[in-house]
Amino acid sequence: MITFLHNYLPQPILFKLGFIEVHWYGLLVVLGIIGALSAVLFLARKQNITSDEVINLGFYAIISGLLGARIYAVFLDLPYYLNNPWEIPAVWHGGLAIHGAIIGGGLAILIYAIKKKQSVWLWLDLAAPSLALAQAIGRFGNYFNQEVFGRPTSLPWGIPINPFNRPPGFEGFAYFHPTFLYESGLNLLNFVLLAVLFFWINKGRSEIRDRRSGDGMVFLAYLINYSVIRILMELLRIDQTPLVMGIRWPVVASVLILISSLGGLIFFRRQAAIR
Repeated sequence: MITFLHNYLPQPILFKLGFIEVHWYGLLVVLGIIGALSAVLFLARKQNITSDEVINLGFYAIISGLLGARIYAVFLDLPYYLNNPWEIPAVWHGGLAIHGAIIGGGLAILIYAIKKKQSVWLWLDLAAPSLALAQAIGRFGNYFNQEVFGRPTSLPWGIPINPFNRPPGFEGFAYFHPTFLYESGLNLLNFVLLAVLFFWINKGRSEIRDRRSGDGMVFLAYLINYSVIRILMELLRIDQTPLVMGIRWPVVASVLILISSLGGLIFFRRQAAIR
């Protein structure tokens, strides 16, 4: 696989059927969603939560998450989209931000759980491993779009980037760090760790309607783990993003999420000790 990545220049379009174009990015996003939904169904089944309930919430969470991911991505590169407004709905060209997906999907889960008088935290705990799996699959879409790659490298697994897609100042380099691959592998590891944590925490607990508020440890662990992953990736990435005092915005956002999640985890552990 390393040799393949090093020598193959990917194309964004999988195939054309008349005027219809099927993009790798869109296909992988769909596969990520299918993988995530399958994982939620599996985890929920172990907690005696019906598939109908998962699918009902999943529909709203997926739509809200995709909208949030796109809106967030547009605001991160607002000058470009203001000059090219026809690109705003063109999600097949890339541009889905995971922080926006978390916000959008989280809001859908919050509204659904409150309306149904169910545990918000349990649903977030169920969603967390599945979101990591979706990211592991969907990140490969960035490879085919030749985007969000890392700094130049001479390592044997460096990937070739078309000169058209190289940022200013990097035109003379041919091979770059495959940050999509690094992040995909780390997200897959995160999925496994979170799934194990979910089963460990929820072992012996009954179905959703008989539970008190969940402790949210799995979801907070997801936020902590992914924040660390994202900070590491941002140290390598060279794509354009807003800066805050010279620091890339995703790093700032990830640090804030990391600190607040660690605080939440400490709070929940103390609450559990008191009970």
